[in-house]
Amino acid sequence: MKSQDRKKEIIAIAAKLFKEKGYSAVTMRDIAQAMDIKAASLYNHIRSKQEILVLIIIEIAEEFTSVMNEIMLSNETCIQKIEKVIQLHIDITVRDTDALASLNSDWMHLADDELAYFIKMREEYEENFRKIIVKGIADGELKDLNTEVIIFSLHSTLRTLYLWYGRKKGFNAAVLKSNMTQVLLHGIV
Repeated sequence: MKSQDRKKEIIAIAAKLFKEKGYSAVTMRDIAQAMDIKAASLYNHIRSKQEILVLIIIEIAEEFTSVMNEIMLSNETCIQKIEKVIQLHIDITVRDTDALASLNSDWMHLADDELAYFIKMREEYEENFRKIIVKGIADGELKDLNTEVIIFSLHSTLRTLYLWYGRKKGFNAAVLKSNMTQVLLHGIV
């Protein structure tokens, strides 16, 4: 197995263990055991558990930030931008539920520089989302409701989607995108 493939395998298995047990409870020995290799072999590919956490969280946070920046620069309507944000969350959830769980639950275990970088990305993402909502209200695309309530309602659903989706084996992603977009943007009545 190529070194890069082995590293991806280590990260995937670690993300699964972090989701199941929490970052603090997982050791390098646990990761090695789940891979059926010796703990010392892990260090040929990864320096530490902290490096694994950084690779999991920062990669996804950068993807969220990058795609949100593309959405912000687009000439689409606010509704279309919100639809793209919803689809982004669903795509990442469907593709990598375990890593998303680490992003949401274990980010506070990042070391100082990585933690500051993550928080900066999260704040930038949230501010861009806020700008979309504010503009949507100002342009009459969205109902004139409290911006913070709208943001909280959408974010709390999207950020915790991995908890629900992880229990729904074989759930159709296209149906999820269609129905969730309808429910979040137009309600159920």
